Amino acid sequence: MIRRRRLPAELEDAERGFAAVLGDIEPAKAALAQVMPSTRLPGRPLPDAIGEFEDRLRAAGAGMPAWRCPQTQDVWADCDAGIGEAAGRARRLREDAPDLGGFEGLIWAVEHLMAPLEPFERAAARFESLKVRVR
Repeated sequence: MIRRRRLPAELEDAERGFAAVLGDIEPAKAALAQVMPSTRLPGRPLPDAIGEFEDRLRAAGAGMPAWRCPQTQDVWADCDAGIGEAAGRARRLREDAPDLGGFEGLIWAVEHLMAPLEPFERAAARFESLKVRVR
């Protein structure tokens, strides 16, 4: 008999809220990744990608309260701080517009902007760890 794992009922709304926030975080990261040139495409202009990144971060930030609960409070706080840090980095990069010096600088910018969002991986793992076996 196969037993499935699922979240306790009291955490289902929080998981849905987390999934909705990820629904903005992942496209935000994808927008940045599109700036990297390939053999077929020149890459998206960085200012355009930063604009979409900031818009998606604002939407994600607005959805954060939906998944705040005692069982995820520590990773929630890290994710919330990560959104704030990523948004601040994006704003500074947009306003200061440094010369990135080519491909390596572009890689640095993308990694620099995405790095604060790493806590979302830990949050996903936390939700997975909270699942219990059901019949």
